[in-house]
Amino acid sequence: MRGLIESIAAALASDGLILRGGFNITDSEAAPPGLSGAPVKSVLLVGQAGAESWPHFLRWRENQSQTIVNPLDTWSREVIGAVAKDFGARAVSPSDKPYLPFQQWAMRAEGLKPSPLGILMHPRYGLWHAYRGALLFEDEIPVQPAEAAIHLCDACVEKPCMKSCPVDAYSADGFAYESCLAHVRGTEGGACRTGGCLDRNACPYGTDYRYSPEAQAFHMASFAGL
Repeated sequence: MRGLIESIAAALASDGLILRGGFNITDSEAAPPGLSGAPVKSVLLVGQAGAESWPHFLRWRENQSQTIVNPLDTWSREVIGAVAKDFGARAVSPSDKPYLPFQQWAMRAEGLKPSPLGILMHPRYGLWHAYRGALLFEDEIPVQPAEAAIHLCDACVEKPCMKSCPVDAYSADGFAYESCLAHVRGTEGGACRTGGCLDRNACPYGTDYRYSPEAQAFHMASFAGL
């Protein structure tokens, strides 16, 4: 008989999404509320690796109003929400307010560390992955604790992700948001608008999972408000 986690994974796979690990919340931790309002005991992260979910999103979008704000968030909420309903969980999203600590959850669930770009570096997917939501359970479910993953950035001497942006958006001082935004919106930002962040694309890891130019252009347009 298929177990709970395997069944959830199979349900998500029909829309190109995957489970991204999880963890059990200890008695000493503050826990968000579940469906009934009681503190949750288990968290399962949901996301994507590469662009597996992209065609599923596009098919959904064909039948939606083109005026929807943040359509990818809307699609993710619908898909993950339906799975949550089937399995008695509360679905939450990274963009829900008040914000939940998704970055910390993700590092805990998969043992990952941030890259110089702030995106978590995955030993297989590189920078080409994302977290789209989480399933919160009021009952404790069997979750395999994550071990610390190999952090590929430690072995990367050249750091091309810090040298490819024409306006040096990423540096030891952090992310120069205003400079990046102005460049992407400006006349010199065409390559970023159509093919995605040059620094991200310069990373040598996980290239088999790189998003398509179409998908990257969508994300860049969302970032720039275009």
